[in-house]
Amino acid sequence: MENNIALKEKKFNRMITVVSVVIPIVVALLFGIKIPNVEPLSILPPIYATINGLTAVLLVVAVWAIKNQRQVLHQNLMTINIGLSLIFLVMYILYHMTSDSTPYGGEGFVSYVYYFILITHIVLSIALIPLVLRTYAKAYLGRFEDHRVLARYTFPIWLYVAVTGVVVYLMISPYYAS
Repeated sequence: MENNIALKEKKFNRMITVVSVVIPIVVALLFGIKIPNVEPLSILPPIYATINGLTAVLLVVAVWAIKNQRQVLHQNLMTINIGLSLIFLVMYILYHMTSDSTPYGGEGFVSYVYYFILITHIVLSIALIPLVLRTYAKAYLGRFEDHRVLARYTFPIWLYVAVTGVVVYLMISPYYAS
């Protein structure tokens, strides 16, 4: 039985590694593609910022749920969060394939804060892919102690990425083209 779980985990880890490499590469490549003759999807940034905010709230509720022995609620919330992350990713790609990037227009110290938040948000969102998938896989395979250990790192990073997604949107939203 334990050997079977180890084999499944090895298979999951290979898939997670591939997905964790492919997603950032595909996103980077798609940034270079603009869909011709399509209206910019300027409605998407506030929607995906809202998805980030909702993800942050649901992450906190999921932690509350597991600390209160509400395993099914925790599992459902985490599955919803992964789904929200996928929806965010699709919307983010669609927006950037139909719209030019918006330069940040702030000046002085605030621009340094913006770029620090943006860069850490981007770097951690890439690192988050394998963390979330491995954490989820551990629970799926019933390796709950390993899941708990990994979740202690995954949760604060995911929460940071979700919250800073909202902050980045709020800071850049005045500079979106009308």
